[in-house]
Parts: sequence; C-alpha cells; structure tokens
Amino acid sequence: MVVIAYNDAGRLPRAVGSALRQSLSAVEVVVVDDGSTDGTGTVAERLAAEHPGRVRVVRLPVNSGGCGRPRNAGVERARGRYVMFLDSDDVLDPHACLNLLTTAEDTGADMVSGLCTRVHMDRVRKRERPWYPWLYQRTAVYGALRDNPDLLYDTLATNKLYRRAFLERHGLRFEERLHYEDLLFTAEAYLAASRTALIPHRVYNWLVEPHTRSISSRRSELANFADRLEIHRRIDALLRRHGDEELRLAKDVKFVNHDLLLYMRDLPCRDAAYREGFRALAADYLAGLDPRVYEAASPMAAIAAYLLREGDQDGALAAAEYPVLGAGLLQHDGRVFWSGRYTSSGEARRILDVTHLGLQQCPLSELRPLNVVTGLTVRDGHARLRGHVVNPLGRVAGDAKITARLELSARLRPRRVFRVTATVTHAGDRLLWAADFDPVRQVRPMGVADAVWDVRLRLNVDGEEVVTRLSGRELRGAAEHVLLPVRPRLSRLAAGSLRPYITTRGNLAFVLHRSGRAWRTARAAAKAPLGRRALRGARRTVRAARRLHRAARRAVTSRTTKTAVFNHVLSRLPVRTGTVVFESHMGRHYADNPKYIHRELRRAGVPVRAVWAYDSSPRGFPKDAVLVRRNSWAYHWELARAQFWIDNQGFPGGLRKRPQTTYIQTWHGSAFKLMGFDQPRIKRAGRAERARLRRMVERYDCFLIRSRHDVDTLVRGLGVRAELVPAGYPRNDPLVNADPDVAAEAQALRRSLDLDDGRRVVLYAPTFRRGPDGEPVRHVDPPIEPRRFAREFGDVMVLLVRPHYLCRTRRPAVAGIRALDASRLPDVTPLLLLADALITDHSSLMFDYALLDRPMILHVPDPQTLGGGYFDLTEHAPGPVTATEDDLVAALADLDRVGARYARRRRAFVQRFGEYDRGTAARAVVERFFTTREGARDG
Repeated sequence: MVVIAYNDAGRLPRAVGSALRQSLSAVEVVVVDDGSTDGTGTVAERLAAEHPGRVRVVRLPVNSGGCGRPRNAGVERARGRYVMFLDSDDVLDPHACLNLLTTAEDTGADMVSGLCTRVHMDRVRKRERPWYPWLYQRTAVYGALRDNPDLLYDTLATNKLYRRAFLERHGLRFEERLHYEDLLFTAEAYLAASRTALIPHRVYNWLVEPHTRSISSRRSELANFADRLEIHRRIDALLRRHGDEELRLAKDVKFVNHDLLLYMRDLPCRDAAYREGFRALAADYLAGLDPRVYEAASPMAAIAAYLLREGDQDGALAAAEYPVLGAGLLQHDGRVFWSGRYTSSGEARRILDVTHLGLQQCPLSELRPLNVVTGLTVRDGHARLRGHVVNPLGRVAGDAKITARLELSARLRPRRVFRVTATVTHAGDRLLWAADFDPVRQVRPMGVADAVWDVRLRLNVDGEEVVTRLSGRELRGAAEHVLLPVRPRLSRLAAGSLRPYITTRGNLAFVLHRSGRAWRTARAAAKAPLGRRALRGARRTVRAARRLHRAARRAVTSRTTKTAVFNHVLSRLPVRTGTVVFESHMGRHYADNPKYIHRELRRAGVPVRAVWAYDSSPRGFPKDAVLVRRNSWAYHWELARAQFWIDNQGFPGGLRKRPQTTYIQTWHGSAFKLMGFDQPRIKRAGRAERARLRRMVERYDCFLIRSRHDVDTLVRGLGVRAELVPAGYPRNDPLVNADPDVAAEAQALRRSLDLDDGRRVVLYAPTFRRGPDGEPVRHVDPPIEPRRFAREFGDVMVLLVRPHYLCRTRRPAVAGIRALDASRLPDVTPLLLLADALITDHSSLMFDYALLDRPMILHVPDPQTLGGGYFDLTEHAPGPVTATEDDLVAALADLDRVGARYARRRRAFVQRFGEYDRGTAARAVVERFFTTREGARDG
C-alpha cells in the first residue's frame, strides 16, 4: 500500500491506520513524504517505529508539486505482489484489500477496481456520493477496454489493485510533471491489461473536507485546466497508436460529459480574464474532437461543448447549468432550440434541438428559470433586493397573475424561514422583481446554529408555484460589502448584521457578520491559553450536544420508532367510531377506488370522519376531510384509532391492525402480470421477504374483486384470506352508469385541454415496466414519432399521453401534433370517459376501458411479454395487438373498422374479466360496511 503525503501530519495516521486495520492482515504500507515542512515526515517515522516490518517510510528531499513522483517512488520501494495507492487525506474500507485480492486471484485479472465513495465531511452530516456507481452494479471481468469503454469514466488510480508484475512488464509509471497524472496512468493500464475485473464492493473513501482543496481540485487556476487538456492530448496520442477510433470516441464523450462540465459549472464564480482564457483553451481542444461526439454525449453536455467551440460562452454556460434555464431558448417550426445563433446549419439544428426536454409544455412548477440578483442596497436601515427571472419561451404570459415572496432559510435549520413580500413586473423575456424590507424587524436569526442563510424567490403564477435560487454572479465585487442590519435573538452583541456572499455554485447567501467590541473581546479571550482550552471544551460540548440532538431526533422520527409506538401504545387507545382513513397509491393522489367510496359516503350522507393520507402535497385532496402526511406522527395516530382503513395498494408494513379496525382493500386493477407469491422475484426471495408480504395481506378484512379471474389470480397470488366482495370497482361505476359529477369533470377537462375542435381523442396509457437491465423505465415516449403522428393524424386526432404514476412523459412539441401530457391528472376515470380510443400495452386499464365498448389497441413492442402473464394476451385481447410503429399507425388509420371488428371480442373480454362491474360497487361497499346494522356490528 503506497500512501503519499504532503504537509498532512494530522490526517496521515488515520489513512495509515485504515491500511493497517484491513481484514487482510498481510498489508505492507510504504509512506512517501513528498518534501513536507510541517512534521509529516516525523509522524511517518513514528508510525514506522510503532509498526516495524509493516510500515516503511520514503522521504523525498523536495516537494514535487504533484502525485506522480511520490507514487512512483512508492512503487519502487514496495515489495508485495500487488500494489495499491492511498492518499493521506482518505481512508480505505476495512475489507478493501481482501475483496480486491480475492477477485484478482479468482479471475487472474491484472487489475481489479472497486467502488469509490466521495464522503463530504461537513459539520452537520456526512453526505456520501458514490463515484460512477452504475459501473459497479455487479462483478464483471473484461478482456479488453473495448469490451467496456465506459471504464474510462473511472480513471482514479486509488480504488484499484494492480499486479506488480503487470506494472513492471509494461513499464507503467505516473507522469511526474503534470497534474491529473492518474487519468493517463489508468488509461495506459486499461489498454495494457489482458483482463480487468470490477467488484460491486466499496473499497475507497474519498474524504472531501470543507475549505480544503487538493492539488487537482484547484480549478480556479487556469494552469490546472491546461494540465488536464495536455493529459487528454497524451491519451489521444496513446489511443491513436493503439489504432482504435471507437475507444477515442468513447474517451471524447467522457471528456465532454465529465471533465469539461467540471470546469464549466464553476465559471460563474470566475473573473472575465479566467473565462476568456478558459474559452480559448477549450475551443482549441474541442475543435479537434470527432464530430460524432456531439451525437454520442449527453444532450446538454454536447450543447455546452458545441457552443463553447463556436464561441458562444453564455449559451454554453447556460447549458452546463441545466436544469437551471438561462436565456436563449428559441421555438421555431414546432421545435425548441437551446440557442438561435447557429440554427442555420444542419449540425447545429441537430445538436441544439431540446424539444425532447418538454420545456414548452411541462408545468411551470417543474421549471427552474435563472434568477439573477442585479442590486442589493441598504439605506436608513431598510434593504432593497432586486433582480430578474428568465421567462423561458415566454411561458409566463403577459396577463398572468403573479405574486412573489423572498425567503431566507437557515442552512442548518431549513424549517426556520423568514418571508418577505416582493413585487413582480412582466418584461417580456424576463420578470423583474424587487423586495423592500426592514431586516432588523423581519429577519430575526437565533445567532448560534443558524449563521448561514440561503435565499430563494418563490413565484406564484396563476396558481402554479415556481421556486428559484438567486444567482449572485452580477453582485460579485460590487455589493458583497453591503451589510444587512439584524438583531439575533441570542448573540446580538457579537453579531449585528448579515453579510452577503456568493456560494461555490454562484448563488447568493448571507452569513452572520461578527464584529464590534464584544466580538473582539471574545476573540481575544479565546486566543489566550486558558481561553483556548475553554473554547475547545465548549466546542466539544456543543458538538456532543448536536450529535445527541440529531440522534434523539432520528430516534423519535424514525419509522422503527413510530412502528413500535403504534403497535405497543397507540393501538391500545380506544377506536374512534366513524373515523375512516383513506389512501390511494400510497398517498400520491386523491383518486381510484378509495376516492369513489369516499364520494358515495358523502352522497349517502353517512356521518363519517374522513381522513386522507397524502405523500408530498395536500393539493387536490378534499377540503372537507382531515389531511395527514403519510408516515407522520399524525398519520400513525389516525390509523391507530380508525374504525376503517380503505386503500388500494397497502398501508405501511409492520403496522399491526387491531381486530376492532376493518381494513377494506380495494386493490387497483385486475391482473395480467404475475402478482404476489406468483412473481419469480418473490419466489427467489428469502423467507423474511415472503413473511413480510404475508403479514401485510393478512391484515385485510375484505377484498374487492371484479370477476372470477381476480379470484384465480390476485386472490391466489397475494394469498388473500379475507372476505371477498364481488362488487366490482367503485372507480368503474361512472364507466357503466352515467354519473353526472364525473361527466362534468370530463367535460371540464375537455375544455381545459382545448379539445372541443372535433378531433378524436386518443389516450396512450402504458403500464409501469422495467428495461432489459432490470432498471425501472422512468420516462415514457409517445408510441408514434411525433412528426409522423402530426403528418398522419394531426387533422383528425389528438393524442393524450398518460404514463403510469411512477413514470414521467417525454412528449416533444411538434407543429400540429396536439399531443398533450395528461400525467398530472390524478384520476384516470374522467380521462377514460373523455377518450374515443385507448392505446395501452398490458396495463390493467384495458380491463376498465373495455367497459365503455370503445376501440382499443394494445401496443406491445416487446412480444415476449404477451405470454408472460396469467393468460395469453393475443388470445383474449379486446383489440389488435401491435408490435411496431407501422402496425400501430395502420390500426389508428383504420380505427372505425378496428372498433367494429373487435366488438364481439370486447364484450367477451368484459364478460370474463369484469362480470361484477355493474355500476354499483361504491354503493355496495357503503351499504355493506357503513349503513346496515350488520355492517355496524362488524365495524
């Protein structure tokens, strides 16, 4: 183990200790002191004396200025068959060496790499961010770099084990005259290795401490970027000699996706001279890249690189800051471009096209427009803060009703917020705002644990909320000296003002400014010997108190604590007669079967106390109900005392339902996909996982079913032993019987979506699925390429796209397509009533929509799923099954004949899978459990 150190006497013992305490005992440590001047060498010698035979020291006479020379010196002195590298400010995982060595011996690999984790060591909490974790999902062995070019993303030298014979055979050593020597070294090693292994185990902890910068992290120095570019040029030359253009393309893509963005995201904090120098260096290097890199790189990274190459530094910087939206977006011919300066060329149009981001149609609340502070003044004790917010694509109309408030929130106590009203003026491509306030009266920090305050502007545009951080790029050097007078509640003698400063991300923040006689006296006392000891003791006490407070808070608010209190204390309290706790899709929406049971209770005038659980926001939930946040203490209190639980998915596992509470499980759809214990994943799971599912299902007192098919599939697969209620689904009542309220909802929805132009409404609603790699597919694209849909059906059809609630829509805007995003609409029933036809896959919506006897197309691009459920979909499908876009277009073009041809199949489908859906499900549940004497006794 080669441990390199320079002026790091305090942390060196921690790093060496992590190597000596490895579960693999035969680890030799070679400490290389790179010409330190602070006693690091003495500490290293002491460690060697304490561990003779295990720790040796190499002391270089003069500091080399980098990591290459000491690492090479360590390799020369190392005696083991394998070599690893460790920096003195980092630590190894306790089992790093054992896991890496075992894999090397088992696979015969020349080098083995494991997961590195960046650990941010601030005073509040440790934040951990794995370094390219997607590379380390599973153990893998590669025979050549070409087998997995993505290895070039992890060019760290420190999370790897190397065979010493491999290093010697290929003469692998670090470059000693440039920074980022590990990029070149690792690239050479990848190319030279006959076999490279990856393991999913954490092996290296990269400790990032506040206010400290390693040599390679000094990105504020332009020479640092020049060194990185020189290293990349040498890697380019290496790959050219290797004769593999595809590997060079992969390396260029990594440069654009990673290396370039590292520097560009810091540009708002740099001065004009640095920016110009950076632009010149970057443009020169980017000019030599393979043009294919702009197609292969991540879209926003490619845009940033392209615009930087072309000299548009502002547009490039805006792309690097995405998802924050700066100025320059252009909408043309139904497409959206990041910049309009280069759209005359075909290459520019391809690269700058950002229509796929959906910025022109997504809700305003999902946008993050750039907010630039243009002025900060204090006069006669009153502060004035002003700036402008970008209005991307003119999304905020000139006649929009806009209100705003400025918020200052304590960084360590985010719930401690001071709010100030702001005025907003619409100015075309931007919104001008100003906030005038009295900081002494309106901002009252405690003054101890809330020294740092972040600032946000919260806009309300026609009921939609947009939250923005305040960029201080235009304040740098101009208003940083302005002090806001405040009166801290606990330390006003030592701190009487807030000083603005610009964060590393370029945002405006404030920090308590400690000054005055009281502060100078306290600082002088702290510097005295007795004062220093007292101060150290006080700091230790405060840190211990903070740790105790955080631990107590975690213990009180943890799910384990709440579950234990629920089961042993709250569930012993008397049941509150008439209280019903409703939940739909784990609190995401007011929708589905629970919603329609609640509506029927209100319609029937049943005197119940309705409690609805919400997950993140109470918006959209009924105002006449008691609303509680899911998993809060109030939520557990209501569940413990409720007479009824009603939901469609599952209340939290671990909560034991008392016999006096009736649990009505409505479920959320008939099954095509295998469910519960029928799933291969559950069959492979351990006994504990199967027992957890069994305990959750055993809480049910009744289970709604739509047909005998549900008994054979859902009931059997989940292991339901509860009373089966063959009433159908309450959410389907409006699909069978005319419900004036739901019909009014559908008509209001039609008007809000501007669908009264005679065109037919086609709803695309696929189910949740996983990709070939087993990962969830989170984004849903239209089933037909947008331009083609516009060309084929733009005059006669409108496409509504509604993905599963766990997914989001990627729907580009193309002239004439009229493809609308319906993912924000929580209740699907009005959408089904609105739709003239449905495109789905094997979603349970096909069982519901069939009740309307309207055309349906099952679009299943992956034919393997057709027979992977409880029945053969092609045999019973209530409409044509398409696998390609051409097939789907043909079916839509012949929609009337398709509807007629499959009419008999649809009715047979309803008879088999929806035989109990008679339009009376909600009434049946209410009569069974809430209005009859028998139901009252059961409750």
